[in-house]
Amino acid sequence: MNKKTVPLLGITAYSGTGKTTLLKQVIPLLRQRHLRVGLVKHTHHDMDVDKPGKDSYELRKAGADQTLVASQNRWALMTETPNNDDELDLHYLASRFDPDSLDLILVEGFKHETIAKIALYRSEVGKPLAGLIDQHVIAVASNQIIDTTIPQLDINNPEQIADYIVSWWQKSQ
Repeated sequence: MNKKTVPLLGITAYSGTGKTTLLKQVIPLLRQRHLRVGLVKHTHHDMDVDKPGKDSYELRKAGADQTLVASQNRWALMTETPNNDDELDLHYLASRFDPDSLDLILVEGFKHETIAKIALYRSEVGKPLAGLIDQHVIAVASNQIIDTTIPQLDINNPEQIADYIVSWWQKSQ
């Protein structure tokens, strides 16, 4: 039996452009359009989803390589990678999702990955648009008109962006 492959769509931009803000608006709109959405968020920080003092945190810090915390409403698997100097493998991370419960995985960050991407651009961030564009960018969402042949979306119109994502997803099926 072949495992279903869930399409990946990157949302890429420079820091300060509003990736997370936009995704917080777009994800509920995608759900209204009956898409089940997963999310991979890249962070450059030493992040921890657990809280010091909680049993799960203390047990993980005691040396467990993987810790699964579960309740009736959700579960989370934390995997330690202390000696991993390799770049994160987006496709490996995406393969950790349950493909039968998702239609689409949005990827925040990972701007150099070879996946379809929507580039978010605001000139006031002060960085060049060219640094975001590669052959995998399928659209640019901005607050201004850009001289490009790539389809353009209004970064301040989450409905339009959600519609574009649904259309792209339908074509990827």
